[in-house]
Amino acid sequence: MIGRLEGNAGHGGRHPRFVPPRRATGPGWAPSALTSEASLALLLVLATPALAQAPMAQPLPPTTATSPAAPPAAMAPLDGPAAVKSLVTASATLTTRDTPIRSGLIWRVYRLGSDGAPPELMARSNDATSHFELPPGTYMLHASYGFASAMRRITLRNTPLDETLTVNAGALKVAGTIGDIAIPVSKLTFSVYLPVGNDAEGRLVVADAKPGDLIRLPEGSYRIVSTYGDTNAIMRSDLRVEAGKLTEATVNHRAATVTLKLVNAAGGEAFAGTAFSVLTPGGDVIREAIGAFPSLVLAEGDYVLIARHDGQVYTREFKVDSGLDKDIEIVAR
Repeated sequence: MIGRLEGNAGHGGRHPRFVPPRRATGPGWAPSALTSEASLALLLVLATPALAQAPMAQPLPPTTATSPAAPPAAMAPLDGPAAVKSLVTASATLTTRDTPIRSGLIWRVYRLGSDGAPPELMARSNDATSHFELPPGTYMLHASYGFASAMRRITLRNTPLDETLTVNAGALKVAGTIGDIAIPVSKLTFSVYLPVGNDAEGRLVVADAKPGDLIRLPEGSYRIVSTYGDTNAIMRSDLRVEAGKLTEATVNHRAATVTLKLVNAAGGEAFAGTAFSVLTPGGDVIREAIGAFPSLVLAEGDYVLIARHDGQVYTREFKVDSGLDKDIEIVAR
């Protein structure tokens, strides 16, 4: 209930006075009835609704101008806390010797999956002595040393592990000569084969190696196929590589370099654009070349040379002696 004004508001009348409301009594009165103070508060609320409904201001969160936002926490691996890792130290030695391998090693660590899952490459290193930090689990530690290798299954349980693998390997170095003269590196290549059954060249291990190359191989027997030039000067040699040792092999070729010419007189100028064919005495083609004076390396033996120029064909037989380089001329007549 709200109070009211009484009295005459005209000239000469009494000033109006405020009559407060009577407090309700009787059976209709309830404790929730408004008093004058409550009525005034209600009027203020109705008059300024925005002020009454404004939420209380919250203090600003503290800021640091120089500190970036913190990154989200890293997801821990499924097998345990991210911080729980074991240190694995890996090194290798050669069979029959305790001398550690100082270079040429490639280490790989594979995690072995469950339920037939393929191994997962977890780490790789070229250091002779390598260190890996890995979570608990089962792994395959693999060391490659040239064409030789060794591996070991390891299990990590939150403790450091020191592993030394033994690589059953030796090394091979090949050179080539004609008599006592070394064959230039640019003209010699060789391949290494591993015998399989009765086939001495059953499996190719190394192709197109150069003289002086250090080839690391598992201990065993091998065949060396050495090629001088790019024709038929080929030599084969069987040898054995022993673990922990360097095997040096020298292949002695029996061949020579010949220069082919078609001339109008002995010792004369060669005709350009001549097509040459070199055949065995049985008629098998060994090599074909075009030019005024092509050179090629041939194994020692007997050959037939055919020269074609301006529709004419010329033929002669010749012989190659090992180590004796020479010109092979055909006189056009």
